[in-house]
Amino acid sequence: MFMSMFNLFRSLLSLFVLLFLLFFISSCASNQEKSRMREGDNRGQETGMSVADEKRMTAETLTEIQKDYPVVKNESVQQYVRAIGAKLVHASGLEGNPYHYTFTAVEAPYVNAFALPAGTIFITAPLMKLAESEAELAGVIGHEIGHVVARHTAERIDKAEKEKGKNILQNIGGGVLGGIAGLGLGKLLCKDGDTECMLKAIGGGAVVGVGGTLLVQKYHFMANSREDEMESDRIGFRIAVKAGYSKEHLGRFYEKLLEMEKQNRGKKPSGLMALLSDAMSTHPPSEERVKQMHELSVAAPAQASPIISSKKFEETKQRLP
Repeated sequence: MFMSMFNLFRSLLSLFVLLFLLFFISSCASNQEKSRMREGDNRGQETGMSVADEKRMTAETLTEIQKDYPVVKNESVQQYVRAIGAKLVHASGLEGNPYHYTFTAVEAPYVNAFALPAGTIFITAPLMKLAESEAELAGVIGHEIGHVVARHTAERIDKAEKEKGKNILQNIGGGVLGGIAGLGLGKLLCKDGDTECMLKAIGGGAVVGVGGTLLVQKYHFMANSREDEMESDRIGFRIAVKAGYSKEHLGRFYEKLLEMEKQNRGKKPSGLMALLSDAMSTHPPSEERVKQMHELSVAAPAQASPIISSKKFEETKQRLP
């Protein structure tokens, strides 16, 4: 009896998932059609935020960021980071167009780099230590410039505002479908006239439905983030190549990230778990990034005397905390 009830519940749950996916896919179809490959060309970009808004947001956030990420107290290190950033900005004609870019080395216990929306870019000391050439470091800084150029933060904030109403509808839709599944289960498992049992079945189904909706919304959010990251990789590659850095060396930092990823995750999941792990990742899997950087390198024109590294790079690494 127990196994038959379990099998019945599993069948109803599968039906709910199918119905909900159809509901969610239809609501997201228009977003999928708008998937872009704009490479930093923001014409037609859907955001209500102005450049002035981005600058104000950056100024308001900066104080808190500086508390969490203390500046590396070595002026030679800061001068070097600023020089690399300025070289990249100048090569692509980005000075004051429309942002004022700044580049700062900060202390942190982990490898990271990030950009505030109006061009304020931070690179952690462990990331600089991990890089083995100036070209690798330039590729990372170029990636962060790419986020600013493409106005990813402004786009995401605007999207979040527009999604508020849709998320409510999706939660309601998921809850209704879950409630229907619960109602069906209650009719089959509850005794006639057992109102309490029926209410529990319907309520439980609704909770599962809303929870499923939130999970899919999280996946949708992560997918957009992945698209932003991949786009910034492409923009950063082209910015660094314009500045004269070796196209073959720009992607080598991503190979290091791949090795770190493999070590951290231990045993790589397979099958469905691999897909779920991939979908829920905050950043694109390093395999994707390595592949893309290799493709960009192969497609880029040959370079005459590209920059790989410098004595200044090695000296700067020695001065890091």
